[in-house]
Amino acid sequence: MSHTYHKIWMHFVWSTHKRERILLKSLKRKLISHYKNHYAESDIYIDTVNGDMEHIHLLVGLKPTQTASKVANQIKGESSNWINKNDFIKGKFAWQEGYSVFSVSESLIGKVREYIMNQEEHHRRRSYQEELSVLLKLHDSD
Repeated sequence: MSHTYHKIWMHFVWSTHKRERILLKSLKRKLISHYKNHYAESDIYIDTVNGDMEHIHLLVGLKPTQTASKVANQIKGESSNWINKNDFIKGKFAWQEGYSVFSVSESLIGKVREYIMNQEEHHRRRSYQEELSVLLKLHDSD
């Protein structure tokens, strides 16, 4: 076999600067569409993306040569520049400095896709902070 086989799935989560609730439905739809279109022709494979008013979730397939930090920083930087360049909001848009990233087993991809696609439903019952606490506990982090 001359090719390297890989299945590296990562679930990224990051919020807007100061967790501002500015990803209203129209902007969120534009952002999701932008991610799908822009990254379809990129080295970064975004499988699923959705979020709520102050954060975004992405299921990303990484190549062995890519690192989670470089991919997160590239997506965050490119998308904040795109939002600002198009004047979708008043003032300057920015993501928070950090992010969360979780590895995902191939056997759980379907559940993670479903979880990401149902963000609006989750946030009728649970805040972003509560959601992040649950994710951190599931991945055994403090």
